[in-house]
Amino acid sequence: MAPAALLRGLALAALLVLSPARAAQQARRPNVVLILTDDQDVCLGGMTPLKKTNALIAQMGITFLNAYVPSALCCPSRASILTGKYPHNHHVVNNTLEGNCSSKLWQKIQEPYTFPALLKSMCGYQTFFAGKYLNEYGAEDAGGVGHVPPGWSFWYALEKNSKYYNYTLSVNGKARRHGENYSVDYLTDVLANMSLDFLEYKSNFEPFFMMISTPAPHSPWTPAPQYTKSFQNVSAPRNSNFNIHGKNKHWLIRQAKTPMTNSSIQFLDDAYRKRWQTLLSVDDLVEKLVKKLELNGELDNTYIFYTSDNGFHTGQFSLPIDKRQLYEFDIKVPLLVRGPGVKPNQTNTMLVANIDLGPTILDIAGYDLNKTQMDGMSLLPLLRGDKNVTWRSDFLVEYQGEGYNGSDPTCPGLGPGVTHCFPDCVCEDSYNNTYACVRTLSTSWDLQYCEFDDREVFVEVYNLTADPHQINNIAKTIDQEILEKMNYRLMMLQSCSGATCRTPGVFDPGYRFDPRLMFSNHGLRARRFSTQSL
Repeated sequence: MAPAALLRGLALAALLVLSPARAAQQARRPNVVLILTDDQDVCLGGMTPLKKTNALIAQMGITFLNAYVPSALCCPSRASILTGKYPHNHHVVNNTLEGNCSSKLWQKIQEPYTFPALLKSMCGYQTFFAGKYLNEYGAEDAGGVGHVPPGWSFWYALEKNSKYYNYTLSVNGKARRHGENYSVDYLTDVLANMSLDFLEYKSNFEPFFMMISTPAPHSPWTPAPQYTKSFQNVSAPRNSNFNIHGKNKHWLIRQAKTPMTNSSIQFLDDAYRKRWQTLLSVDDLVEKLVKKLELNGELDNTYIFYTSDNGFHTGQFSLPIDKRQLYEFDIKVPLLVRGPGVKPNQTNTMLVANIDLGPTILDIAGYDLNKTQMDGMSLLPLLRGDKNVTWRSDFLVEYQGEGYNGSDPTCPGLGPGVTHCFPDCVCEDSYNNTYACVRTLSTSWDLQYCEFDDREVFVEVYNLTADPHQINNIAKTIDQEILEKMNYRLMMLQSCSGATCRTPGVFDPGYRFDPRLMFSNHGLRARRFSTQSL
């Protein structure tokens, strides 16, 4: 059955089962749209191409200037969005099935309690998903494309990772293959058309939630034909941490060859341009969506969120392209919101994270957040401009490196465990690229404290007030008392769950060190990291 026909049929069924009283009650509830891009940075100009998105969402609402992800990689970050939890609580640690990405365990333990599942079952929302879900979604060992997670009325999910052509979609559990004909197969446009069909044929008697997850600007960076000549004179930014040696950093950063080869610089500049080109189709999607909501008379009662699953780097510390690292360019993301009660042309400097999206959307729907086990906080008071809001001053970043206990034959000198290697043996990840950080933003400190789980038990600390590009690791020169407090705070956050993830940070007036907080159902964390053999 064609998507439009399927939507029409389900919409008619909804008309038959909803009582007039319930319909009137539901119609007053706000709708929510979440647009999620893939690998879109904010630190290196990633929002610049999106003129329409800026006009239609940012200028009509609020821009969060300090929005972060708790893990700079697609699958754990998306799991955090869906569950409202840190990776140590949803247990998706990287993009592999072994790292719990879309695994059977994830499906059994976490999927039934995602915020879309609660929206549908507890709040009476009709729910629509289109695009990339989790990187291993559709894998044979995870149930294939026949698996439709609970909570979705309409399901159009991409099999595995981002593509623009030659992909398979799960259409409510049935495989649909797409080829390479731009007019019918270009994925960003397909997602736009499916979204417009949903808005045309959905039930008008239930509020709705839409999650539209684009491939852009993820590799292979395939732009629509009309945009292949755009930004020909654009290059990746040459800021102060571009093409320099990452001295005093973790070994994986130190191993990058500096200066980069001319071929690497040409490659990353080309990737940068193509990333921008792919985003022009996302800009078109946003425009079409907003126009359709306005035409339907639903725009004023709809919250629209725009964000990304992680940032991206292009040449920083001589790493050509990727994410996965602990630095601002990889963990900081765009977050724009417009909707009922959100005043236009606002900016907000509070420290927010993507674990806050689920609680926020449930709060919008009227769900009691005390009934969830989510680690995040509702942004709704910030969206409404409430005064005297008590807010966090820090949050946790954590990542477990991908890799295997063997050597890359092209890079034997780097030893076992490296992966995602470029020419000249510049590798972006390894299985001991495993770290946890406390990112603090308070009235007195703009600080990042990180510890690695490796033989070095390496520590990185950055004062971003003095060093916004994180060039100088001050772990050996910062006051020892601050180091000890940050170490304690890291252990507390690594063991937190739910409300304990929202306790005052080190530089909050209410901070008190309580050793009991180091104990939880996760076990004793009164150490830095395991120093197990690599």
